[in-house]
Amino acid sequence: MTLWSGIEQFLEQRRKQGLQRRRRIVDSPQAPEMLVDGERLLSFCSNDYLGLAADSRLAEAATAAIGRYGFGAGASHLVTGHMTPHHQLEQALAEFTGSEATLLFSTGYMANQAVITSLLGRHDLFVEDKLNHASLIDAARLSGARVQRFAHGDMVRMRQLLAADGSNQQSLDSPGRTSMLATDGVFSMDGDLAQLDQLVPTCRQAKSWLLVDEAHAFGVIGDGGRGSFEALGLNARDPGIIRVGTLGKAFGSFGAFVAGSRELIELLIQTARTYIYTTALPPAVAAASLAALVIIRDEPERRRHLRERVDQFRQGAESLGLNLMPSTTPIQPILIGDADNAVSASEQLRRQGIWVTAIRPPTVPQGTARLRVTLSAGHSREHVDCLLDALATLNLPKGNRP
Repeated sequence: MTLWSGIEQFLEQRRKQGLQRRRRIVDSPQAPEMLVDGERLLSFCSNDYLGLAADSRLAEAATAAIGRYGFGAGASHLVTGHMTPHHQLEQALAEFTGSEATLLFSTGYMANQAVITSLLGRHDLFVEDKLNHASLIDAARLSGARVQRFAHGDMVRMRQLLAADGSNQQSLDSPGRTSMLATDGVFSMDGDLAQLDQLVPTCRQAKSWLLVDEAHAFGVIGDGGRGSFEALGLNARDPGIIRVGTLGKAFGSFGAFVAGSRELIELLIQTARTYIYTTALPPAVAAASLAALVIIRDEPERRRHLRERVDQFRQGAESLGLNLMPSTTPIQPILIGDADNAVSASEQLRRQGIWVTAIRPPTVPQGTARLRVTLSAGHSREHVDCLLDALATLNLPKGNRP
């Protein structure tokens, strides 16, 4: 077998299993109605939760920054790349999240890798939910730590895994073996919230770090859009709590950040390879993110409108008997089960002018392929009605439990 024939066999197998991924070309701004591969489609698969990706105020802020700073940052933050818009954004994000400090990264993948590989090594313990984002899973592997995973939301097993290592725990600020528990704040494929009210006291008792990936929470969840901790009425300022956020979803921009204590941020500046050895974000991107942050803070009506659309969708989908998952967030999966059937449902919707992505293994577990409906503050009541009318024409599995 040649190298090429092995690749060809793998790709053919993916096609037969209905798991082949395909890129579509978008030739319009991010919006509810988009031009996709030459077709006008009503989109329900973007993470642009607040409808900010094409907001003119972000473009104006970026344009002004280009006029003053040019486009590229030119180097890493530790050389010549840390510019005024970056610094201003970090300060504003710290105030927004209620953290002592924040640190910008190019992607959430890089931010999670920075935190985990800077704090953990091969003698340490990493405990995580099995449905965590791939960036958390991959970062743990790179760290060399001993990885233990628990079934989604299984708090009993989570406590057992941390307690089993408890006799060897050191305090967070002392040498010795370290443990970390990591979770999505809002799970990207199921849409449910982490049980932080149980995770926080458990980690505090075990003297374990708690890393929460708030990529799908910041800007959206909580009355002020400050994420899962705000939504649950919890204090996130504990020095053992670390939060990672992205700027390419509710913020409508690009990049990511880590929020935590000043000591943690200084440690990352000194040791995080994904921070030290990469070029800083263009200053125009940071300026656009800062403009988005002002909108998120000053226009809570966007979140109220979004919650109304989520409620409208769930009520309509439940009346159709669709197999929803227990999510109150803008991520509203419809469980199909079989990957081919999920793809077929997605294609049937596309023929009716609706764009909803079919999510299949390995992104989700075997037998849980789904339509991942995501709602935005840009959607109107009429948009959601259009989606529900289209879903009513499909022969989808019934029942309101996964």
